Amino acid sequence: MKWLQGLLGGLFLVGVSAALALTPDQALRIAQGESDARIAALNEVVVAADPALAAYVQALLADEVKIAGGQALIVRDGKARDAASGAAASLPAGAEEVVNPNRVRRELESALAALKLFSPDRAERAKAVTELKDQADEGKLVLIEKAEKTETDGEIKAQLALLKAAVLISSTDKFKRLAAAQLLVDSDQPATKSLLIERVAAETDPEVKAALNKSLATVAGRLAWGERFGVLFTGVSLGSILLLAALGLAITYGLMGVINMAHGELIMIGAYATYLVQNLFRQLLPGAFDWYILAAIPFSFIASALVGALMERTVIRWLYGRPLETLLATWGISLILMQSVRTLFGAQNVGVENPSWLSGGVQVLPNLVLPYNRLAILAFAGLVLLGMALLIGQTRLGLFVRGVTQNRRMAACVGVNTARVDTYAFALGAGIAGLAGCALSQVGNVGPDLGQGYIVDSFMVVVLGGVGQIAGTVYAGLGLGVLNKLLEGWQGAVLAKIMVLAFIVIFIQKRPQGIFALKGRSAE
Repeated sequence: MKWLQGLLGGLFLVGVSAALALTPDQALRIAQGESDARIAALNEVVVAADPALAAYVQALLADEVKIAGGQALIVRDGKARDAASGAAASLPAGAEEVVNPNRVRRELESALAALKLFSPDRAERAKAVTELKDQADEGKLVLIEKAEKTETDGEIKAQLALLKAAVLISSTDKFKRLAAAQLLVDSDQPATKSLLIERVAAETDPEVKAALNKSLATVAGRLAWGERFGVLFTGVSLGSILLLAALGLAITYGLMGVINMAHGELIMIGAYATYLVQNLFRQLLPGAFDWYILAAIPFSFIASALVGALMERTVIRWLYGRPLETLLATWGISLILMQSVRTLFGAQNVGVENPSWLSGGVQVLPNLVLPYNRLAILAFAGLVLLGMALLIGQTRLGLFVRGVTQNRRMAACVGVNTARVDTYAFALGAGIAGLAGCALSQVGNVGPDLGQGYIVDSFMVVVLGGVGQIAGTVYAGLGLGVLNKLLEGWQGAVLAKIMVLAFIVIFIQKRPQGIFALKGRSAE
């Protein structure tokens, strides 16, 4: 019985294939003539969902079809075969090349995507729906409806229904447009909102326009949450970057009182250190390239920390208690560092690639994708903050730093080598700036001017949070990041920056000590 069932099944498939077979006349009409006639012939065959058409369309797109003796031939590797039957054929010397204008080529691509709606592979069917969103017209409507009836996957079936509505909404039939407006009200795709906005502007019928506006309001309300969460995430992401950039400054300025105008260049050194590690891995360990960032983290810390220690031992140690001279000296150092980098690496930006595991993102909502590199920076900022808090609060070095900060003379009297502690503390702040540069290399360009964009913001974060207060730096960094993005969505980037600066000026006037004030002797 099984062999009989198999035989009957095979005969059935042969019968279906024969019924749907691409005819020589259809193949010829698709390949030659005016564009309108060719497209009409193509749609005629596409509606039947002929499996033989896909191979023929692919050949047309690859410019492998020629016309000879009233017959369409597929020519590949010097061998010709009939486009309809697939039988071998001779290739005459005067065979005519098939030229596909852009319009015909677009229709061929659309037809190929439509035929993939019937693929046994779910991923291929889902991809076909995505491709058809910008290509489908009423000529593909029958095919879309047919695919919707045969589709077994619930998610793809819902997407096909929305695709059908997107086609119907441009119909000349008023009732089809009304039906489409009702179908689109259930969509949660940003593309649907754009489509409805476009159709509302073009619609002239009052009844249809009212239905479209109702659907638009519903879809926009559904997408609004994604937009709000997107702004919040972008703000927190910016805040984490500001936090990383300001944490090092919270030590050198907040705890040590040094106005370090070269802090941005220490961030830049960390970014270039990451670039060097990337190139070393690419040349020496190409198989482990995806893990170069793990080696770049300590390397960027060490590189910036060594430069910071050198700065402190040669220049800054002679300028403690002289803020104006320190500001001018560190500004001069920043210029020297920038020019040194330009000499070594060139004035142009250098490319730092994301590892594969930091590329892409996770789609939380239809209009909200959280990039992996931004999520990684959030986690990284949290780890750096935790490590710094433990180091300052729980280690012998941290105790010495706090002691020297609060009362340098008393710390020296009990045997603390204050000069060495100053060097260690400054190197620590510089190293954390290097970690910020490592993180920034994963989200933006790396160039000699990288740090200039963060030095002012870093000082604002430290001053707003409270000089010497790590917790205040955290609140100020995240708060300014979110506030800046909220204002950007309202007034634009330039006005948002001005408003943030005005807010900080007013806040510092009312509360000069910042969000958190120092307690104890250090506040006197």
